[in-house]
Amino acid sequence: MLSIQKILSDLQLDGHGQTWLEKLENISEEQVLNHLKSASFKYSLDRITTLLSPAAELYVEQMAQMARKLTIQRVGRTVQLYAPLYVSNHCVNSCVYCGYNITNDFKRTRLSIEEAMADAEVIAKEGFRHILIVSGEDREFITIDYLCELAKKLRGRFSSISIEIYPMEQDEYAELFAAGIDGVTLYQETYDRSTYAKYHVKGPKSDYDHRLESHDRIASAGMRRIGLGVLLGLADWRTDATALAVHADYLMKHYWQSQVSFSFPRVRPALNVLSNTENIVTDKGLVQMMLALRLCFPDAGIVLSTRERASLRDELVKICVTRMSAGSKTNPGGYSLKVGSTEQFEVDDSRSASKIASMIKSVGSEPVWKDWDAAFSKP
Repeated sequence: MLSIQKILSDLQLDGHGQTWLEKLENISEEQVLNHLKSASFKYSLDRITTLLSPAAELYVEQMAQMARKLTIQRVGRTVQLYAPLYVSNHCVNSCVYCGYNITNDFKRTRLSIEEAMADAEVIAKEGFRHILIVSGEDREFITIDYLCELAKKLRGRFSSISIEIYPMEQDEYAELFAAGIDGVTLYQETYDRSTYAKYHVKGPKSDYDHRLESHDRIASAGMRRIGLGVLLGLADWRTDATALAVHADYLMKHYWQSQVSFSFPRVRPALNVLSNTENIVTDKGLVQMMLALRLCFPDAGIVLSTRERASLRDELVKICVTRMSAGSKTNPGGYSLKVGSTEQFEVDDSRSASKIASMIKSVGSEPVWKDWDAAFSKP
């Protein structure tokens, strides 16, 4: 089969952003209306680019109504809740936008298994049964053995365990799956190669192709859930969203056993990191991207984190969001340790899990703390 690198290269979606911007700008309102009149909610390159185009901005309200109806049809009035568990802010990479950048001078923190479990207990007591283990690229301490041991302890408290850490090899992912980890979130950050090189200066993460190939290894290892996303603010969001859709379509065709979800992280303030305004993504742009992907991928998860402000999250829960974090701490030990550690980025929605659950109920939906049983993850 054609590799995702070959597909993106042939489409010029790993570069040549200006060419794609011109294509998007030439899409007409008539083309947008033709797609909105269609009763078919299937992905095609023509459909996704049309719904991401500047012309489609005029029809965001209509797209929102369609997305709301489609989301209710496919998943009902439910929103799954999860919490991130940060276990290390050590990192060997030099990513310009990240507070964990190796060049940043601050006291680094690593959690022992016991310290990680102390945070996990706080998370579990709040009601969460889905947890996401997060770490900087710290292979020296956050080893496969560490993750397997932690996963085996977490399985008694959580029905689903996912990770958002450094890329691994297929046999490593398979070992983690056997230990009880059933999902992996890994953002390409940007699909534009020159922009990727600009922001990922040094370290293993500077290898664009190895990161892009990771999702094939994740799926081949048997992982049930694959989280995709781009860091909004690095490159033009319309072309990155187009590449993201192409990548999702590729994975869904070749690895149908894995559920694909989309996340929409926008660049946030972090330690010694200047805000990026070159490719700022407005609220309207963020919403249009989410709606376009929902109207092309009706069964994909739509994930929104606490990076976004409360009022925006409250509105998007009514439309297309199927999964969201709550009460998040982005520093190791943030839930249980009295001594603070450095955050990866600043959260915007700092409401507690119970307040988020109450909000979800207030808009006529049901907060779901558990929708998966660990028994289903056994190989």
